[in-house]
Amino acid sequence: MRWMVAIAIALLAANGARADTVPPFKGNDTGGIISDNLVGYADIRGLAVTHCARYGKIARFVGDQRRYGGYISFACKWVPVGVLERPIRTLY
Repeated sequence: MRWMVAIAIALLAANGARADTVPPFKGNDTGGIISDNLVGYADIRGLAVTHCARYGKIARFVGDQRRYGGYISFACKWVPVGVLERPIRTLY
């Protein structure tokens, strides 16, 4: 029993405590978040529009945290009836 406890303590000490990593872009059918670090490097509007078009929706930017480690949030909304046709889906 003691050797199992010693092995468990050794494994915990070797791995240490780590925080989970957060991806720079994450979303689902209701919206998502984009890391503020991608602002100068990627087309954030294009990322959001392409993501929402997969679900047949349009992207609407909701919030922006202008600080280190902040995120830009967006919501995927249904296309209003009679205003536009369904969004064009981009296939890569």
